Amino acid sequence: MVAKKEAAKKKRIKKKNKPAFNPLNLGFMKRVKDRWRKPRGTANKKRRKCRFAGALPKIGYRNPEEIRGLRCDGKAEVLVRNLNDLAMLKGRKDVVARIAASIGGKKRALIKSQAKELGIELANLRENYPKK
Repeated sequence: MVAKKEAAKKKRIKKKNKPAFNPLNLGFMKRVKDRWRKPRGTANKKRRKCRFAGALPKIGYRNPEEIRGLRCDGKAEVLVRNLNDLAMLKGRKDVVARIAASIGGKKRALIKSQAKELGIELANLRENYPKK
């Protein structure tokens, strides 16, 4: 059991830590929402790159190509909308399937049972989440 956990830890990938790219005055003014907007004013401290104003998004924060878009366990996520999409993933251990949000309960149950047969890991099963 302990050996499995150690092996899983070794496989995990580490992505870069990025600062929160918040707009200026977030938390001081009620009308400023928590989403990024490029600073455009001539006197804007954030646009002028004053340190106290916080970080601006830059290309340097990007992750390396080989780990970009991967989960922390090193596997890629594939969106599954039907059984044909799931069948294409048969035998692939480097991917995790995620059932699309628009899929209803009946088809979701079919996809879940088919994934179990094919040995495909599902990312968004209800059993994976704690009960409220």
